[in-house]
Amino acid sequence: MYNWNGRVVAITGASSGIGAITAERIAERGGTVLLMARSKRKLDELAVRLKGAAFAYELDVCSDDSVQAVFKKACERHGRIDVLINNAGFGKFTTFEETPLADFDKMMDVNYMGIVRCTQAVLPAMRKAGQGHIVNIASLAGKIGTAKSTGYAATKHAVLGLTNSLRQELHGSGITVTAINPGPVDTPFFDLADPGGGYVANVKKLMLKPDRVALAIVRAVERKQAEVDLPRIAGFGAKLFHLFPRTFERVSRRFLNLK
Repeated sequence: MYNWNGRVVAITGASSGIGAITAERIAERGGTVLLMARSKRKLDELAVRLKGAAFAYELDVCSDDSVQAVFKKACERHGRIDVLINNAGFGKFTTFEETPLADFDKMMDVNYMGIVRCTQAVLPAMRKAGQGHIVNIASLAGKIGTAKSTGYAATKHAVLGLTNSLRQELHGSGITVTAINPGPVDTPFFDLADPGGGYVANVKKLMLKPDRVALAIVRAVERKQAEVDLPRIAGFGAKLFHLFPRTFERVSRRFLNLK
């Protein structure tokens, strides 16, 4: 049985949605949670509510200086970071032609480079300790591209490429690297991704509850899983896509392109 007591867990994008609920589940199990996001006020409010040790850190994953300073302070204060959950991210669902270059840049900076920065900040200490766990919240969009997701899907493909390669590099080091690939999740993510609400309306019945994803993250750490697809049927669909891409696209197009 995995023992969360005394484990120091850093979670980016922890002010709401999957990050906040994951923090709740880990705190309930006895872990020490380091809540990281841009909104210190939201983090402070969450820290007070959690049933366990929780500390708020204002963090901008797009800033090299912010990432280095925050993780240095956290390590000095808590002695180490046992688990890093790279959860910060956002998306905008617009056609390729309608998406400004600035949006492509920003999504890649947050969703991909944010993970690179935070992982580089914790990895040397994990290597020295001979143990640790890095969890990257990717997406099924990193396996199956859909219309109006060119920018977002590209970032998640990058995250999966990074995660899979890093897992190979760290084999035998005592450090586990995990990818969590959820489908659409009922969180504030869609306030920005789908402001008109059309996509949410189309997939409402299929959307995952954030607590289900949070529980999958907790279990993935406990079981040292390399990858988790949610829901499982969608993960099976991703495997079919890679085996028979053109056939899969033709058959599934009307179900996948609901944006």
